Amino acid sequence: MWRSFAALLLLAAPVCAQENATAYEALRVVGTQFGRGALNHMVSITGVKGDPQPEKWKITLEDPDGRGVRELEIADGKIDSDERPDRSVAGSAEGATIQVSRLNLDSSGAFAVASRTAETSHTHFATADYTLRTDERGEPVWIVTLLNRSSRPVGTIYIGATRGTVKRTEGMFAGATMEDVATDYDEGEGSGVISNVKRRIKHAFHRTQEEAQAMFEKVKRSFSDFINRE
Repeated sequence: MWRSFAALLLLAAPVCAQENATAYEALRVVGTQFGRGALNHMVSITGVKGDPQPEKWKITLEDPDGRGVRELEIADGKIDSDERPDRSVAGSAEGATIQVSRLNLDSSGAFAVASRTAETSHTHFATADYTLRTDERGEPVWIVTLLNRSSRPVGTIYIGATRGTVKRTEGMFAGATMEDVATDYDEGEGSGVISNVKRRIKHAFHRTQEEAQAMFEKVKRSFSDFINRE
């Protein structure tokens, strides 16, 4: 419950009042340093142990010359490290870079949606790990992993960064997905205890979808608008 209260406080407070930077703010540092064109080569951005935002963000850029990747670590409003690891983008394919013009959800908004989802599923957590990357369809997606005070994962939420849809959960609602709710539970559910459990999961997931969408409407934030306000 206290995490949901924290999410509401996050909505009420201005971004500048946050102790740690959001993902958008970290990306702005990169755009200022290397030019906005560099952001078109972003493969992922990650942050760990966010409370609610992490102290550092790691941004992976695809080298436009095809020489692998560049990893930038952003902390305290500046580039803390700049490395070129001797590897290619793991599991990447053509088009794996994120179209930043399609981003409508900052990490602060992703936290608010994830926190609301956690409350609905009665999942208690202390910190959050963040990853923004593309899914198998090339859509940008936030993967928010919730951790307890012992730093053990208690649930993972996949949130579309364009429309704010909760696409999938792990460790919550028995791992139900949008496809499960739309098909599996409607095709031969059977009867008895198992059927009743499935119905409850279906109902809970649908309610989470509705509440997450309502939260998204409150916190959605276009990256294009954000970066163009400079």
